[in-house]
This record gives sequence, structure tokens and C-alpha cells, in this order.
Amino acid sequence: MHITGLHHVAIIASDYARSRDFYCRALGFEVIAEHWREERQSWKLDLALPGGGQIELFSFPSPPPRPSRPEACGLRHLALACDDAEAMRGHLQDQGVSVEAIRVDEYTGARFFFCADPDGLPIEFYQAAPTA
Repeated sequence: MHITGLHHVAIIASDYARSRDFYCRALGFEVIAEHWREERQSWKLDLALPGGGQIELFSFPSPPPRPSRPEACGLRHLALACDDAEAMRGHLQDQGVSVEAIRVDEYTGARFFFCADPDGLPIEFYQAAPTA
């Protein structure tokens, strides 16, 4: 038995249409499948990530809030690999997304920055440092 990779990350949106627009338009993810689940009054959207992973975007009636304070226990953020942090940051700004300044990891030399999705989920864009 071996783990072969990450299959998907599931996200519950408070406003499905707004989050769908963010992940498809601003981030450019392609729709694999989209289903209205009548019995749950819920949308389920499967989005393709480069490299084979997926994001599952859900809507549910009145989802409870999740603690969002820094360093709260649980999933801290979603990190997406990119090949050019500066270009990715500029693209997001062109889409009207508020982004943080680019930082450099003091241990790895990687360049990265954060933004938030429409529900405040922190998303990191990570450009690995060139190998010598």
C-alpha cells in the first residue's frame, strides 16, 4: 500500500456563484464536472488542477463558520505551485484580487505570496527556488 499523491481538496463556499467565479475565472481552473444535488440542496463542482489533483467546491445551506484566526488548529492554507510568482500576483491583481507582497522563504529561497478566496480561505502561491 503506497500513497501516490494528493487527489483533492474540498472547500465549502458560502456563496457558490462567487467562489465558482473566483476559482474558474481568477485562478483559471477547468471544470471537470458540476452537479446540483437536490437531496442536499447543494452544488458540487470538480475543478482540475495542473498535475492531476482536484478541488471539490461545495455549497450547503447555512454552513457554520470556521475559526479563521491565525494559527488555529486545522488546515492552515491551500498552497498552489506556480512557475512565476510575480506574474501570478500580477494576474490576480488584474482580476481584482487583493494580494500580499511577495516574500522569500529564508530556508529554501522560494518566492511566495498569499491571497484569500471569497470566504477568506488563505491561498498561497509558491514558486520553488531554482536548483543549483
